[in-house]
Amino acid sequence: MPPALPSPLNPAEVRVLGSLVEKDITTPDYYPLTLNALTNACNQSSNRDPVMSLSEHDVVRALDLLREKKLAFMFQGAESRVSKYGHRFCESFELGRAETSALCVLMLRGPQTVGEVRGRTGRMHEFASLEEAEALLDGLAARPAGALVSKLPRQPGMKEQRYAHLLGGPVSLPVAETPLRVEPAVAAVRMEDERLARLEAEVASLKLEAAELREQFASLKKQLE
Repeated sequence: MPPALPSPLNPAEVRVLGSLVEKDITTPDYYPLTLNALTNACNQSSNRDPVMSLSEHDVVRALDLLREKKLAFMFQGAESRVSKYGHRFCESFELGRAETSALCVLMLRGPQTVGEVRGRTGRMHEFASLEEAEALLDGLAARPAGALVSKLPRQPGMKEQRYAHLLGGPVSLPVAETPLRVEPAVAAVRMEDERLARLEAEVASLKLEAAELREQFASLKKQLE
């Protein structure tokens, strides 16, 4: 059975881990990553939601926490003068390429619909159909050792449900505000106030126009005298 989920990751840990996973798959020739390359990957403006601005110190702190959780490692080879960093995400959770790719997208881009997951994993894994992608996400949500994904309730104004990763703990959704019921008398008074305000503005505008016309008339009269 795959191992259980470690303690929840903070947002910086999620971004660092997701960036390591992405670069491992999409640019293997440059993986493991130097600290500078990893920081740049974390702070990309494309394919990231939200866009973050982590310092190298932030990244190092996140790496230290991930290494404690056996999710990342530091590599110091004889051919390299600087330390490089990699992940142990797949091994830690016994994940295949498709599962890793889907989770990577959720880590880097936040909650996604099935269609978004399928479309945005293209460089990492090609899902043959929406049904295949949905079945994989549902499998991650029903994982015996602990769900890695949650299917979120449909939000107002959205046609499809979204999926979110659970590496940072349970997902908290924004609570829709319930509009306060306005009493008929209150609504009537507000409408009357608005009407009076419009009338006052119109009267003020007419007075200003009249004053300007009087000045123009007086100027013209003076010229004719």
